[in-house]
Amino acid sequence: MARPCKKRCINGKVKKYALKPEGLNKRCYLKIDLRPDEVEAIRLADFQGKYQAEAATLMHISRQTFARVVKSARKKLSDAVLNGKIINISCCKPEKLRKKP
Repeated sequence: MARPCKKRCINGKVKKYALKPEGLNKRCYLKIDLRPDEVEAIRLADFQGKYQAEAATLMHISRQTFARVVKSARKKLSDAVLNGKIINISCCKPEKLRKKP
């Protein structure tokens, strides 16, 4: 039996929205779902340029877990961009988050 997922601290505001290839019908494409923790990891690592150890501390997870989350998010984003898929960003569920101390 797998361990339950640890709550992660998400400081950025994540709203539910989708990005789709331009000029095409939304129903015709495959979707890629990005979780709120993946969006936060991309924001910290790529947008703000933080090192993995520092970003992991901010999210209250281990560096190894942060690396797995970033790797998963980058793979999903590259798949969506290269194969013309819809990127669906889901909003945060309060029970999955931890308040910033």
